[in-house]
Amino acid sequence: MTTMMPDLPGRLNWIPDWLPFIGKSRRALVVALVRLSGVIGAGQRLRSGLSVAGLDAQLKRAFEFKRLKAVALQVNSPGGSPAQSSLIFQRIRMLADKNKVPVLAFVEDIAASGGYWLACAADEIYADESAIIGSIGVIYSGFGLDQAIAKLGIERRLHTAGSKKSILDPFLPQQAEDVVRLKALQREIHGSFKAAVKTRRGGRLKAGTKLLFSGEFWTGKRAIELGLIDGLGEMNAILAARYGEDVRIRPVLPARSMFDWLRFGEARGSAVASDWHDGGQGIAAGLVAAVEERLWWNRYGL
Repeated sequence: MTTMMPDLPGRLNWIPDWLPFIGKSRRALVVALVRLSGVIGAGQRLRSGLSVAGLDAQLKRAFEFKRLKAVALQVNSPGGSPAQSSLIFQRIRMLADKNKVPVLAFVEDIAASGGYWLACAADEIYADESAIIGSIGVIYSGFGLDQAIAKLGIERRLHTAGSKKSILDPFLPQQAEDVVRLKALQREIHGSFKAAVKTRRGGRLKAGTKLLFSGEFWTGKRAIELGLIDGLGEMNAILAARYGEDVRIRPVLPARSMFDWLRFGEARGSAVASDWHDGGQGIAAGLVAAVEERLWWNRYGL
């Protein structure tokens, strides 16, 4: 008989279960832990992002442990892509319902915007009293550079097939009809976000929708008063209180074999070489992406 150790990259190693501490762990209850940390969206060069494709294998493995009592989500995200937020949310719920396993979310620094959307996939949400919670809204930001390039004597040359292809182009004057169209799209996305929150939080919400869905965000201490979360506290203490001191928290990490690491190194080297050959444009794009990601966190003072 053998027992498998925690889910590690490459799924290391099978160990005899006759060892005393292993024998005890075989009888202990298990909580699988998945970290959802970072900006939500498909990863780009020099940047990683939370996406349903990138998380699918981890989420699936989290629900496959023996003696599994719950799946814990450690959430730390300022938001990002609404589409990926929705897809990850749906994937978690599908696995939870299929396996009939409760899901508990534990917020670290922040679960705002799409980050809170992810937290709502859990049956219960816990956070520290100083964590940032909420921001249930949709935002678009950009720059108007048409007057700047005119002062610099730069001529903008743009050719499209489709009258709306250049909508909200930062180098063209803003059109009122484009703003109307943008706001209509935002209302649709906001509607999907609100529906997910209402479905998952239901009667636990303790404030009016005008306030809760305004895009405002709060501390964990205030969020529990509003019904956005279920309790305050630290993950290990909450899980021990619920399932006993012997509960085993099993982190589920992205699995990488030796071949994966070799391929990653080869791909990284090729990418860097390509960046230098194209005059550094790839590096510049990566730096811009890194700045953009930093701005997501800065919006909440993090």
